[in-house]
Amino acid sequence: MKKVIIDILKKYKIKIFLQIAFISINIYLLTYPPKIIGQIIDMLYNIEENRQNIINSTYYLIGVCIILLIVRTIWKYFEVSISRGFERDLKVNLFRRFLKLKIKDIQNIKNGQLMSYFVKDVNEIRSTVYRVLSHGTRIVCTFIIVFIQMANGINIYLTMAVMLPIFLAVFLVIKIKKYIEKSFKKSQEMFTNMSEYIQESTDGIRTSKAYSCEWEQTKEFMRKNKRVYQSNNTVNIFSNLLKLSLDVCFGMCYAISLLFGSKLVIDGAITIGDLITFNGYIALFVGPITWLPTLIARYKRAQISYGRLEEIYNLKTEKIDSKSNIQKEKINGNIEIKNLSFNYPGILEKALDNINIEVKKGETLGIIGTVGSGKTTLMNLITKLYNIPDGNILIDGKDINDIPTQVLRSNICYITQDNFLFSSTIKDNISLFKDNYDDSEIRESTQKAIVYEDIRKMPEDIETVIGENGGDLSGGQRQRIAISRAFLKNSSILIFDDTFSALDNRTSEKLIENIKELSSEKTCIIISNKVSDVKYSDKIIVLDNGRIEEMGTHDELLSNNKIYTKFFNTQSKKAEACFED
Repeated sequence: MKKVIIDILKKYKIKIFLQIAFISINIYLLTYPPKIIGQIIDMLYNIEENRQNIINSTYYLIGVCIILLIVRTIWKYFEVSISRGFERDLKVNLFRRFLKLKIKDIQNIKNGQLMSYFVKDVNEIRSTVYRVLSHGTRIVCTFIIVFIQMANGINIYLTMAVMLPIFLAVFLVIKIKKYIEKSFKKSQEMFTNMSEYIQESTDGIRTSKAYSCEWEQTKEFMRKNKRVYQSNNTVNIFSNLLKLSLDVCFGMCYAISLLFGSKLVIDGAITIGDLITFNGYIALFVGPITWLPTLIARYKRAQISYGRLEEIYNLKTEKIDSKSNIQKEKINGNIEIKNLSFNYPGILEKALDNINIEVKKGETLGIIGTVGSGKTTLMNLITKLYNIPDGNILIDGKDINDIPTQVLRSNICYITQDNFLFSSTIKDNISLFKDNYDDSEIRESTQKAIVYEDIRKMPEDIETVIGENGGDLSGGQRQRIAISRAFLKNSSILIFDDTFSALDNRTSEKLIENIKELSSEKTCIIISNKVSDVKYSDKIIVLDNGRIEEMGTHDELLSNNKIYTKFFNTQSKKAEACFED
């Protein structure tokens, strides 16, 4: 994570240097107005004699103010450019990191927590970088430049006396900042909990409406929102206490300046103009110093956010190959699985136990079994979503662990059972945002997926924008749009994981015919709970509790009169009952 931030800041090193330079110039120029005003006040004792000098000093003051405006505008431009550019680059880097994470780690991250990373944590780090570069530089430059002007230009003893309350302010900052850090950490946790709840509630809004539990969810949200409110108030109380303490300390600075400075004026050590100039310097000095607690509080917040993001960057990622390497390598699709056993991390029970399968190019493998029998787990291993020992899965005679991940996945079209759709156009959902397909190819894929007639009735054909996860579509339409990807993508291995569950038997059979035609020179795997979806496969396996209980063709399995036969008989009776109704 540290390297990521440093690498991003290196991109803006010239702008950072220019920003610091213009801040320094700005601080130096700010010391001129108090000095000029002090000189004008001293000249007011003899207006007639000093009239022209007063007018010249006034013009000089106006000129300095104009230059200050120009310098400040340029500095602000660099400040905003660096801050927003840093935020953009950090979000892009974090997003890429998430895409590279292993599936077992992604599953442990809740949606609300994920959004908190991109919104809350990235913004905290950006805000801290912005304040360190801007406020930090101004504090340092102001302390050095203004202190020298006060000591050399006015009086060293008056300057040292005014510095005493500053040390008290520093002591208070050190004491109170600990409470700010602790209260902010709790506030961050409350905000994450509320974000997760909002995300889950919006995802399950249909269920909430179906069971009329909106009021109960509202009450729970109010409780979580109240905790966020209380924790934020605690943060504000300590922050305001620190600010109030600093205001008191710097009020003491002005009191010392007026009392001690007046004595020096009476003694003739300094003029009234010098005293006014000195108070003007204090105003310059006090302003940036009051940002110190904010800067420290922001830094502490950023430390917490940095730690949260550091956990993400410490997670191991998949090795992603370059696009050029992916396009060069092609696999035929011969799959051989030998003595494969697998259990998920942290779970002792085996999800798969001693699996042995061989599927050759041009063949269709049907996999049937109850929920939790290990069907999807097997596909997750074939696509390298989880790590397995060497020698268990071979593709074209080559160990799957020796095949680059992106090369393998680019040769597999995996239509998952969740049929996820993006909140974008139908065209983008089928092509998955790739621009190497023309509209005619996409329309042809929808025809083979038997969804083209439905799309034609939509307002803008394949350019129609659908809601989040296809919320505007029926379950069958979502499945068929997802299946269109298989007809569009030129893959060696096709996997359909419970893809026909929302379709009627007639549509399913027509689709399977089209898939059989598509996969005549490819390897095809069809996973389903329905016998009608797998019965035309060249080979069928029956999974139960992670083990292969039966293997053969449809007719062979029926003749065995075991689990497959029970599936067939049960589903046949249901179909007959539906037909009679």
